[in-house]
Amino acid sequence: MSAATETALGLTESKGIGARLGKLVVYTGLFVVFAGPLLALLVSSFNHVSDPTQLSVVPSRPTLDNFRIAFDHGVLRYLLNSFFVVGFGLLLQVAVSVLAGYALARKVFPLMTLVMVAILATMMLPEEVLALPLTLVLADLPLLHVNLMGTLAGMIVPLGAWAFSILVMTEFMKDVPRELEEAARIDGAGELRIFAQIILPLCKPALGVIGVFGFTMIWDQYLLPLLVATNSSAFTLPLALRTLRIDPVVTPGVVLAASLLALLPSVLVFLFFQRSFARGLTSGALKG
Repeated sequence: MSAATETALGLTESKGIGARLGKLVVYTGLFVVFAGPLLALLVSSFNHVSDPTQLSVVPSRPTLDNFRIAFDHGVLRYLLNSFFVVGFGLLLQVAVSVLAGYALARKVFPLMTLVMVAILATMMLPEEVLALPLTLVLADLPLLHVNLMGTLAGMIVPLGAWAFSILVMTEFMKDVPRELEEAARIDGAGELRIFAQIILPLCKPALGVIGVFGFTMIWDQYLLPLLVATNSSAFTLPLALRTLRIDPVVTPGVVLAASLLALLPSVLVFLFFQRSFARGLTSGALKG
């Protein structure tokens, strides 16, 4: 005999054997669709793969040769370049986002609406449109007149301001009660202390959101390193994957091993920050 319960949406949820079997089938199908390719990538990176259309989720004579050959082709250096770019790029991006978000959320200044429109406009332009102007700017950095082409710094500087992170921090900081600022000012706290000890600690969920999204965005960058890198020593891992893929000597198994190395950091970062990420999204939903 089956029992039924009512869900939060007012629907009836059956607890019988048939309902459980149905759920098992649905969950298994979802697992195969979403986790199947990742499992095939994981297993195949340790197998001798000669045909990329014939991947398997069953290990067959596991070996580390694919990773050894990938390292011989400089993948480790490209991986370190990617970590360098994403580390300093994310640090710069978070710093710019929290400062810009604080100014836009808590201050009133002339042309404030125009600044918001300009930030939103950057989200509507595709990267291909910005490629040529970005190349010209990096070749002769305004005021400093420094050429950043061919350097890792040229990949980091354009990542400092990302409209998505700025808007997330702006909207989150708008919901911080102004009474906290007024009470701190009465106690003699200055602007910097209010920002660092009151506003910023309350924005930890939003920092988790922009941290996860920012890491993924920077880590997956392909066009920017392609424009900036003038030799292989400045390649990041996405560019290395292209180099390996078009190399006639490299087998598909080596490319899969390098792809696994490119995938793991994003997965680990999400798993590490998933609580802050989920809390940030939930806070935004409840406040909205």
